[in-house]
Amino acid sequence: MNPHQTPPSAAKSADPVPYRERWYEDYPVGEVAEFGDHLVTEAEVLEFARRYDPQPFHTDPMVAADSIYGGIIGSGWMTCAIAMRLMVDHYISPQASMGSPGIDALRWIKPVRPGDRLSMRVTVLESRVSQSKPDRGMILLRWEALNQDRTTVMSMDGWGMYRRRPTV
Repeated sequence: MNPHQTPPSAAKSADPVPYRERWYEDYPVGEVAEFGDHLVTEAEVLEFARRYDPQPFHTDPMVAADSIYGGIIGSGWMTCAIAMRLMVDHYISPQASMGSPGIDALRWIKPVRPGDRLSMRVTVLESRVSQSKPDRGMILLRWEALNQDRTTVMSMDGWGMYRRRPTV
């Protein structure tokens, strides 16, 4: 194991630190968290699509009914935006987060439709302290957006930069 990785055994902590109080060290490799609840509405699907992804199967219910989807579906980018909001509201520490250098392996697995309820499952895959800037670390998270049937509709792996706990 890389000496800068958090050991998997740390994920067995019985009393995790509340997300708003977390630092880099408080995201143990192997931790799985589930949270959030967002009802997707047709108005939201149409508004987002008309502004940012105006493909007919997102914006026109008549055209969408005759598409391979059989009805209106949300843009994958809208699903990502909902996932981001749920992450900020329930998981990413406002005191430690420093943003992200990017994402990998984004997949839209199943269409999101009006009436779906989305929640998140997040798994800490890897972490390492920055060699050049030891006041921070990098954490690789797998994000999974789940619908009301607990089916994964979107997944992605992404790195986040987090401040380390200040030393006294």
